[in-house]
Amino acid sequence: MKTPFSRILYGGDYNPNQWPREIWAQDMELFKKADINSATVNVFSWAKLQPDENTYDFSELDDIIALLSENGIDIVLATATGAMPAWMAKKYPEVTRVDFEGRRHKFGQRHNHCPNSLVWQKYAAKLAGELAKRYGSNPHVVCWHINNEYNTGCYCENCEKAFRVWLRRKYGTLEAVNAAWNTEFWGHTFYDWDEIVAPNDLSDGMGFGFTRKTAFAGISIDYDRFLSDSLLENYKMERDAIREYDKETPITTNLMGTYKGLDYFKWAKEMDIVSWDNYPAYNTPWSLTAMKHDLMRGLKDAPFMLMEQTPSQQNWQPYNSLKKPGQMRAQSYQTVAHGADTIQFFQLRRSKGACEKFHGAVIAHSGSGDTRVFKECAQLGTELKGLGDELLGAKNPAEVGIIFDWDNYWALEYTSGPNIDLKYVDQIHQYYRYFYERHLPVDMIPIDGDFSRYKVICAPVLYMVKEGVAEALERFVEAGGTLVTGMMSGIVDQSDNVHLGGYPGPLRKMCGIWAEEIDALAPEQSNTLVFGDGSRSKCSLLCDLIRLEGAEVVASYGEDFYKGTPAVTRNSFGSGTVYYVGTQPDSEGLARILDELKVEPLVRDETPLEIDKRVIDGREYWFIINLTGTPQAMPESFKGETDMLTGREVEELSGFDTVIVKR
Repeated sequence: MKTPFSRILYGGDYNPNQWPREIWAQDMELFKKADINSATVNVFSWAKLQPDENTYDFSELDDIIALLSENGIDIVLATATGAMPAWMAKKYPEVTRVDFEGRRHKFGQRHNHCPNSLVWQKYAAKLAGELAKRYGSNPHVVCWHINNEYNTGCYCENCEKAFRVWLRRKYGTLEAVNAAWNTEFWGHTFYDWDEIVAPNDLSDGMGFGFTRKTAFAGISIDYDRFLSDSLLENYKMERDAIREYDKETPITTNLMGTYKGLDYFKWAKEMDIVSWDNYPAYNTPWSLTAMKHDLMRGLKDAPFMLMEQTPSQQNWQPYNSLKKPGQMRAQSYQTVAHGADTIQFFQLRRSKGACEKFHGAVIAHSGSGDTRVFKECAQLGTELKGLGDELLGAKNPAEVGIIFDWDNYWALEYTSGPNIDLKYVDQIHQYYRYFYERHLPVDMIPIDGDFSRYKVICAPVLYMVKEGVAEALERFVEAGGTLVTGMMSGIVDQSDNVHLGGYPGPLRKMCGIWAEEIDALAPEQSNTLVFGDGSRSKCSLLCDLIRLEGAEVVASYGEDFYKGTPAVTRNSFGSGTVYYVGTQPDSEGLARILDELKVEPLVRDETPLEIDKRVIDGREYWFIINLTGTPQAMPESFKGETDMLTGREVEELSGFDTVIVKR
């Protein structure tokens, strides 16, 4: 995979416009001291660049770009459209959003525009074009950064009208819309396009505390698709404006991992390179962070950019713990190990005011280069500089694919029943964690991906099975692949209408079972899995009541009125095998099931260290990362090897240490 960069970009968000100019020179010296080679600028500068609708003032940005260029700093140049200026909201109040509760917002915060406002689109596209015309030929501008952390949530009249147009294109006729949404339910039949309204809290949306449900999942899922598409059109609009003047520089926008609102697989098709912002909490499992990295890599099956992380602590989470000594470095190498070609921070200098003044930065409020955090950033910068361009574009080979699908994400969590604790990302992560802990590389793959590349595909809670998906999975299994699926799979079609004929719908033949009923277990309840050798483990959340239709039993339930009935099954189909896991096993039980897959790990060593491999041009780069915080012995597989970062042989890794071995 060709990378667009000539070196590992190391830097982050930089806002010199917030500081007097004498600070800028100090920053340049500190950047050199820390081997910082890139800066992301102009993310929220629209109000400064355009003080009114007819005036542009690029004088300060000219100086910033000239300063960075003179100092050999690569520039990630943002289009500044992440927050509109106050004059726009004042003169054109329709540019602001209407939220789920039906309230029109005033000017404030960021991510504050209606994606279907023609006024906003006009000014955003023009600004992007003006920036590209002015700076697109600057060789130090190595990447364009459109907007910032796009998120969804507008239910205004602009969006209602655009939604109706979107529906006409998708369905053609109102009859097709009524059929797709099953509008006979609750007398919702539509006879005119103008009768369709946005499904927020004032219509068919239902807000229960922090959970948003809906009376008509078909409507709400289509509205989520529409909102994702609307913001994607905003992105494409700015991208195309840039391309009028700059034909080659890569263009991106920073994504947010498993953020629910946008279909990132669809977005990635329009992006030159994926970038994302990684902000785990103090108690986020390292496996979940790794999974999100792999998802970002999987969006384009290519290396990605880490656009933001904090060098020390966040400010917006409930508990904003400091990173322990060495933890930022280890976290950064975990990112590189999973496919990143950049390490960037928010932020390079800590703000002096507003809501992010306590968000971590390379340069703290003291302005000193003598802090612990700065020294750790400088160490990492020196090491990344030493790696040069060797790792750029390297791949992450994997034999296991885990399906991640935003339509399923939306549909599963809109479902009224059977259990409010059923969460899409949690279910995916349980399977990912098994492979992560056993040094088994994973690709996170789309529902329409190339399944033939893998020996094993896991499709937990594949609730929505759209047209062609079952057939593609059948071809994969018939050719010798192994599929793992289970509870809440094969239930509905693309409009959230149930596949009639018994669960798991179009997967039933392949799975060799019929799930007749689904029992929901409250948090204090559980059941037991009983395996063939008599061993037992706990299960919870949901229990499918299964009848065999050709499959064999791997484990049965040990309790309740369905004691002794199948809970986990295995079915031969063509040359392959399908496992159906009809409940949520605990980690021990899931391991017992997945151990049957016989996938070859990267190493056989039993070690708590994370081990990853990237490959390019016949070279292998092995990452051995100690995320435990306590000393760990070097695995036998790497005894006597030389660490690329230190040039020394390593016998023991201290807490949060990392070793890279080249083979």
